[in-house]
Amino acid sequence: MSRYRIAAIPADGIGPEVIGAGLRVLEALQRLDPELRLDVKHFPWGSDYYRKNGVMMPADGLDSLRNFDAIYFGAVGDPVIPDHVTLWGLRLAICQGFDQYANVRPTRILRGLESPLRNCGQADLDWVIVRENSEGEYAGNGGRTHRGTPIEVGTEVAIFTRAGVERIMCFAFELARQRKRRKLTVVTKSNAQRHGMVLWDEVATSVGRDYPDVTVDRELVDAMTVRMVMKPSSIDVVVATNLHADILSDLAAALAGSLGIAPTANLDPTRKNPSMFEPIHGSAFDITGKGVANPIGAFWTAALMLDHLGERANAKRLMEAIETVTASDVRSPDLGGTARTDEVTDAVCEALAGVPAAAG
Repeated sequence: MSRYRIAAIPADGIGPEVIGAGLRVLEALQRLDPELRLDVKHFPWGSDYYRKNGVMMPADGLDSLRNFDAIYFGAVGDPVIPDHVTLWGLRLAICQGFDQYANVRPTRILRGLESPLRNCGQADLDWVIVRENSEGEYAGNGGRTHRGTPIEVGTEVAIFTRAGVERIMCFAFELARQRKRRKLTVVTKSNAQRHGMVLWDEVATSVGRDYPDVTVDRELVDAMTVRMVMKPSSIDVVVATNLHADILSDLAAALAGSLGIAPTANLDPTRKNPSMFEPIHGSAFDITGKGVANPIGAFWTAALMLDHLGERANAKRLMEAIETVTASDVRSPDLGGTARTDEVTDAVCEALAGVPAAAG
């Protein structure tokens, strides 16, 4: 029997709704595979915790999570708490504290769904965006001086270290090598950012010499947005900085049909620390509590988590069930349907029962 310890942090907005749905689907999967056991512990951290305690998570939060095999995370964000407080107080505190330096965001058009791009089919849009997740523009370096005066200054310093760039490039090249097309696009902005991004380019070139079997091209980030819309079939694996990949991956999800379907893996590839898995849609307070949040992103995220844990057969089984449902008429409002969160969840649980166990 394979037993894994999972820390569930639903957090804010629709996070509890979609993580709850994801856990239901994982429970259904365990009933079908008696060899799979997920021991889930819930942590009530987030904005409600902040209102009561003045912090998003306790000071020993990382120590509480350290011995788990994976973290299943919902979303952070609250209408009345500043975003930098919620983000840095929980999600980024976990990502940076556990050195989850590789953020992996697969994007493809699931069966039955349509891209808003004209004549764009499944074969045309099947990408993985690799986001440097520990430094760059989100390193947290900078500050404010002369606060409250007319000459107040705020600085945000992007940090690029050779070691940090090298390890994300190696990760991206290795991932590209595992895919059929073996193609990697390095996103940059070194025409305008002439220090950190030039280092980014130089390290990409250096690392690329060790991967002669991977075809590499380079694209400025603004041109990349155009290419994603106009030539989606030219893209396979993309590696970009913390900020650039954050933006590009949201565009990618929209081009694949909806932000509600997209997953994320925040990985520590060394496996010294637990990795964290989350849908990318955010807290979505405009629909919180209405029962209409799309749980597909949380389900796909759960599949990424299973794959990371070595449960590849169960990950494949779950993805097949997900696509059985996306190919049906059971769809949430963001996909043009009327199904509620629990109805989509029921449909995936039912579809799981009809999917034969896959080989690992």
